[in-house]
Amino acid sequence: MTVTVKLFAIYQEIYQKSELTLEIPENTTVADILQEITKEKTALQPWAKITRFAVNLQFVSPNYILNSGDELAFIPPVSGG
Repeated sequence: MTVTVKLFAIYQEIYQKSELTLEIPENTTVADILQEITKEKTALQPWAKITRFAVNLQFVSPNYILNSGDELAFIPPVSGG
């Protein structure tokens, strides 16, 4: 299955790109993707517990099971003014 991961704020800064295209097995959850991403880029580990997630523009929990073609967004808290 293929999913697109949209990256925002610190995730985009660390990866130096705005999205990733991932091949994942069936029954993969949002939490599984988060675990892989924070394992690959350890600087993101402190952000894992405070990041929200959306799939196809709807907020979801970390245990949401992804489907082929889904667009997953990682949305960390941001500030500014």
